[in-house]
Amino acid sequence: MTLAAQAMNVTVIGTGYVGLGTAGLLAHLGHQVTGIDIAPDKIAQLQRGEVPIHEPGLSDLLAENAERLSWTSDYSSVKEADVIFICVGTPPGPDGAPDLRYVISAASSIAHQLGEQCQVIVNKSTVPIGTGDYVERLLEELAPNFSAAQHLVVSNPEFLREGTALHDSLYPDRIVLGGAAKALETMIQLYAPLLEQNFTPPASTPRPEGYTRPATVKTTLQSAEMIKYAANAFLALKISFANEIAGLCERVGADIEEVTTGIGLDERIGHRFLQAGLGWGGSCFGKDTQGLISAGREHNYAMPILQAAIDINYRQRQVIVEKLLRQLKTLKGKRVSLLGMAFKPNTDDLRDAPAHDLIERLHRLGAHVTAHDPVAMPRAEHEWSHLSYTPARDLDHAFARADAVIIVTEWDDYQHLDWNKLLPTMRRRLIIDARNTIRQPLDHMLQATVKQVGRSAPIFIQSVQTVSIVK
Repeated sequence: MTLAAQAMNVTVIGTGYVGLGTAGLLAHLGHQVTGIDIAPDKIAQLQRGEVPIHEPGLSDLLAENAERLSWTSDYSSVKEADVIFICVGTPPGPDGAPDLRYVISAASSIAHQLGEQCQVIVNKSTVPIGTGDYVERLLEELAPNFSAAQHLVVSNPEFLREGTALHDSLYPDRIVLGGAAKALETMIQLYAPLLEQNFTPPASTPRPEGYTRPATVKTTLQSAEMIKYAANAFLALKISFANEIAGLCERVGADIEEVTTGIGLDERIGHRFLQAGLGWGGSCFGKDTQGLISAGREHNYAMPILQAAIDINYRQRQVIVEKLLRQLKTLKGKRVSLLGMAFKPNTDDLRDAPAHDLIERLHRLGAHVTAHDPVAMPRAEHEWSHLSYTPARDLDHAFARADAVIIVTEWDDYQHLDWNKLLPTMRRRLIIDARNTIRQPLDHMLQATVKQVGRSAPIFIQSVQTVSIVK
């Protein structure tokens, strides 16, 4: 850690994935940070040194910078803050438009505590275009001592990937700042060690070889808000495009892995986010793409490409169910085990996770569903209590007497399975590899029927139709 040239007092509202990452990053850069959350149980956890979410390296980062971090449900720290970050959730409403109730609540609470010095209020949450102006109006109406010259609103969207959030925070491609020039000067000072890359990297997240410094994009509030939405919508579109091409590959005998490798070598396209499989989930892609569509609808502007990206993504979940049905014919009374519940590896986030839809659909078709995840099972116990499934005690339990196993999340644990041990315990050796993870040559012939997305089974897999049941 290298102390910032000008250490600031920072308040971060919200202690979810974005809020905790922001607090840890700024404390590591040398600023004094107060994290606020209205959930007393989360604050109590953080005060005990416990982190309520799973994110690699985050616990260590917060512990290493504990002397510059404090946690509370009291908004009074806002009075002394130089910069106040709003990092609360913006879940989709019934019509797909983002629900701003938490942003409004946070802004209202901030307004009553604003000081008389120059303060920058930062929208870090993903919000609809125009929210920065709306927050400014709220402050103007509710703050007893509001001053347009002293209380400035900035849009500073995050571009973090859960599972690699610390890396993305410390070594970003770009930092986007939207707002008035005076406010952006403050943000440049706040982020100076990050922009110059003169801080000492955490031991768990070393600086990548060849990385120099991030680009800085200074723009208006509206453009910054649009950049966030457009970036996520484009990445969602790439994934859905790969899945749509994968469906045709299966029908014409092409291999989606070879196709995406070939087109990704075009530097205008690139390889990232062209992985075919079960599709995207999580809190960002679906919500932000739908948010852009809603914005278009407000302005009588149709966005059919984005709607197609959403439709294709959710269709992909049914594609996996249909692969299973083609093999088993009926799911009534069949035992199907899911490997992976979190929407992606290295996180316990279950929001819009494909596994949720699979459990629901398989149960509706009469299957007995068992589910396993290396990290997310305790969270699922609370958040998915409405679903009918059996939590697997371990991988042995997941495979035992299963008629099929579906690889849902590409955890490392599932890419290094002891197939010789696990396959003989299944009732039928059927693997639906919904993430195309089985690709490296093994030192033995894999005795199983394996179905992947957009490609035939790897040549080292021997398809089998019947096996003896191991009791």
